Amino acid sequence: MSSRGRAAGRLAHPQAWVAIGLILLALWSVRRSISSTTLWMFVIVVPSIILHEVSHGVCALAFGDDTARRAGRITLNPLRHIDPMGTLVLPGLLALAGMGAFGYAKPVPVNPSKMRSPRNGSLVVSLAGPATNLALAGVSILALRLTRPAGTARLVQAAVNVFGVGALDTTDRVLYLLGFLNVMLAVFNALPVPPLDGSALIARLLPRSAMPTWYTLQRWGMPMLLLLVLLDPHQFLYHVFEPAERAWARLLTA
Repeated sequence: MSSRGRAAGRLAHPQAWVAIGLILLALWSVRRSISSTTLWMFVIVVPSIILHEVSHGVCALAFGDDTARRAGRITLNPLRHIDPMGTLVLPGLLALAGMGAFGYAKPVPVNPSKMRSPRNGSLVVSLAGPATNLALAGVSILALRLTRPAGTARLVQAAVNVFGVGALDTTDRVLYLLGFLNVMLAVFNALPVPPLDGSALIARLLPRSAMPTWYTLQRWGMPMLLLLVLLDPHQFLYHVFEPAERAWARLLTA
């Protein structure tokens, strides 16, 4: 690593800690104006999106691409994955506004040309992120069933339907939100819109001759995604998340 790269690495840590401190200070200062449920959502969503990114690097390494490992990104150290805007500021502002918590981590670098099967490997690496979120949701369901008397896990969903998430005790609330938020993260990231993971499926189905055009379109992926989220034409996001929420409820009560 060059001296410039080492200097950037040293500077990234204090910047991240300052951002974390400011967010925590802001949350603490307005703790009476936002619910504890919203705070828990912020606490849960940050490590969830970090694990999502780590899974990309681990999967890429399994296919022969060591780019993420060489960049020091196959680690659970959150400071290596934090994007100040996506991992701290955005979820923090959403929590402060009482709008829940959502965000993204710094993308893990992947080089498909190093993989034994670049096109197939790239697809699997992309889908590893949503798969990790679904696995976390599965862990939350198992934990809810293990920490409650036999047969009563389904009562958690019943209580949420009638009284809301805030009516649950702390353990049930954290485990419920862990599953719910990760289901939403998985579904959102599976959308076939660049730069989301689901767009890798389109890339895999396209003929090789169309790939240069696809790479050009990918440059406009983030603006398109932001417009989709902000404008929400014809309640698009509702039609995406509402079936996912119902599926989560069915899994919890099965």
